[in-house]
Amino acid sequence: MILSLVLRGSIFALLWWALTEGNFDAWWLGGILIMVATEISRRLIPARTWPLIGLLRFIPFFIERSLISCVDVAWRALRPGLHIDPILIRYPLRLPEGFPRIFMANVVSLLPGTLAAELEGSDLFVHVLDSRSHYWRELTQLEQHVAQLSGAYLQATPGTAITGRQDCS
Repeated sequence: MILSLVLRGSIFALLWWALTEGNFDAWWLGGILIMVATEISRRLIPARTWPLIGLLRFIPFFIERSLISCVDVAWRALRPGLHIDPILIRYPLRLPEGFPRIFMANVVSLLPGTLAAELEGSDLFVHVLDSRSHYWRELTQLEQHVAQLSGAYLQATPGTAITGRQDCS
């Protein structure tokens, strides 16, 4: 519990330092806000343990996919004749309810050309910029990494996959 509070407080302090560009004059207010944010986060998100092997596998995956996503978006923005073929898909999650599904929904946007649109029960609706990309494989890999990170087991593979092409313009 104490370690969790120290870690949360450290993260909020680092965020405050970045937001204020290291200005020490702002720390009187920052100290108060850091304590309040730490307490709110403790109440809203209970402390949990992370399997070390899952964490060690997720961090490089997260960094790699984030960098690829940044390059992908920049490439699409700077390239003339923006080649996109948007589609809205329904990805049936195999993760258990609760934290693993919510974490997956929040992290899915780091994948190149994807954005979580809605989490409804065990279905995650994802907006994909280019239907010709390998989005399904990327979602499956992310789900496996989230399962390892949270120490969860994936449920049996659901039957349906795509809701069909939606007008995303």
